[in-house]
Amino acid sequence: MSHEDPILHQSPLGQDTRYVNTYDPAQLYPIERSLNWARRGIERDTLPFVGEDIWNAYEVSWLNARGKPVVRLAEFRIPASSSHIIESKSFKLYLNSFNLSRFDSEAKVVELMTRDLSAAAGGDVKVRLIDPDAALPIERFDGVCLDDLDVEISHYQPEPALLTSGDELVEERLYSHLLKSNCPVTGQPDWASIQVVYRGPQIDREGLLRYLVSYREHGDFHEQCVENIFMDIWQRCRPEALTVYARYLRRGGLDINPWRSSLAAQAPNLRLNRQ
Repeated sequence: MSHEDPILHQSPLGQDTRYVNTYDPAQLYPIERSLNWARRGIERDTLPFVGEDIWNAYEVSWLNARGKPVVRLAEFRIPASSSHIIESKSFKLYLNSFNLSRFDSEAKVVELMTRDLSAAAGGDVKVRLIDPDAALPIERFDGVCLDDLDVEISHYQPEPALLTSGDELVEERLYSHLLKSNCPVTGQPDWASIQVVYRGPQIDREGLLRYLVSYREHGDFHEQCVENIFMDIWQRCRPEALTVYARYLRRGGLDINPWRSSLAAQAPNLRLNRQ
């Protein structure tokens, strides 16, 4: 999506904001997933992947029945098969709307979040609230890091032609911390680490690193960047199996972690050190 997209300019992103601190599901602003592919004449439901968008929230709070604040972390799993993504600022505004609202139980908060987010996303969203003293452990991607490759970079907009593969059949896990894209409206940087797991013709590692870096000045949503990366590798390198998993750094108390795979599996919520 470009910076001129009128759909985005109708959203809360990049606009002056009145922060609502009482429960208000109307804060959520969904955006159709199919828009990214419709511009290319592609039906999104024909694409060869499944997946989830894992959101972790670190600023979740409400009042109990006696007015005492409750603080939690939260994990939200939005299926890639849902019809909409939820714009991140609107997601934060929605969570903020719980801050001065009273609820009889934590179960009621989970119930409301599950209902509201599922309705906005057009799919079954899973909600898990986590005690702050039981946070996700710090882990790392397994596999080979590409970042020490001594490559010359000249592309800072996505360039699929950088992706090539050979004849040898391999199974590899490759990752990089050098992925960066930009918010499609404000231009703010979105930093991420990304893992590519595949089986099939061996992907040229230098070309893959150059390709991932080529997103550096690209404006798009996290979910769409990962889907584009998946499809470019799928089409140009012809793997037998492929998984692409990006872990974006948090902004506004939220991190977004899209996982797309040609295999049916459970996406891990793998919190990295830089998150």
